[in-house]
Amino acid sequence: MTTTVLVLAGGPDPEHEVSLQSAKGIADALASTDEFRVHHRVIGALSQRDLAQLEGDVIFPALHGRWGEGGPLQQLMERDGRPFVGCGPRAARIAIDKVMSKTVAQSLGVRTSATAILDPGDTVMPLELPFVVKPIFEGSTIGLHICRTAAEWAHAHEQSAASRRPCLIEPFVKGRELTVGVIATESLDALEALPVIQIIPADGLYDYDAKYVRNDTQYVVGEGLPASVVEEVSRWTLAIAKRMSVRHLCRADYLLDDDNRAWFLEINTMPGFTSHSLVPMAARAAGVEMGALCARLVRAALHEMSRA
Repeated sequence: MTTTVLVLAGGPDPEHEVSLQSAKGIADALASTDEFRVHHRVIGALSQRDLAQLEGDVIFPALHGRWGEGGPLQQLMERDGRPFVGCGPRAARIAIDKVMSKTVAQSLGVRTSATAILDPGDTVMPLELPFVVKPIFEGSTIGLHICRTAAEWAHAHEQSAASRRPCLIEPFVKGRELTVGVIATESLDALEALPVIQIIPADGLYDYDAKYVRNDTQYVVGEGLPASVVEEVSRWTLAIAKRMSVRHLCRADYLLDDDNRAWFLEINTMPGFTSHSLVPMAARAAGVEMGALCARLVRAALHEMSRA
């Protein structure tokens, strides 16, 4: 009997458009394997009853952002009872919170920078310039500001106050961006780290446009780094994922400074599956094409349910 996969797209978060691209990539990849039937559905903030009425044996939620990957949707799926790809609610809530994620990383001895919290009503500059301001609960560098001058800080503060949400502030670290993807092993019993990717944006900032719009960002996969750095960030990512009880896949981001010291930034438990996305890129370098990658994640969800 053929397994039907319900691929969810869209959602109410700011990364709605990216989610649509990810879901299409996943749905197309699964359909290409002839192993599954695929139901591809675009949703908003659906209810428990809405979810129950959507057909599928396994759910693959290709949503990005606080509602779609930060716990609320995961809680609905857990109550629904069907196997689903990705984290359970608790791990999702911890991972979406950049402050909590850094706290977990610090507890494991992972190198992290100092952090301050900017509440909407704050007016005092919390750290010395230069520093980075970014929302605590958003991904895809949405709302990110690099502040090198007082004027840039004033603009970032204005934007942050208008959002009415707390932001994270951390020192600006000049260096290369690294990302480490993690997926279920072929045996489905553990997680494995994929080749490390160096990200080289054309203008030096890996922002939303550099990720999803422009085609001049360079990616160096699995080479050009000291072996000690590769070993360290791979080990750190697997340790963070284990401590958070991450399932099936994730991606952790780091900055590598001029002294080859890696600094943990954040972890993403439902990374993108677009044409520019990093986990499929790293998996391909490891010999796992997109169809095989998505099929493995669905099988991992089924395997998880069989062990429960």
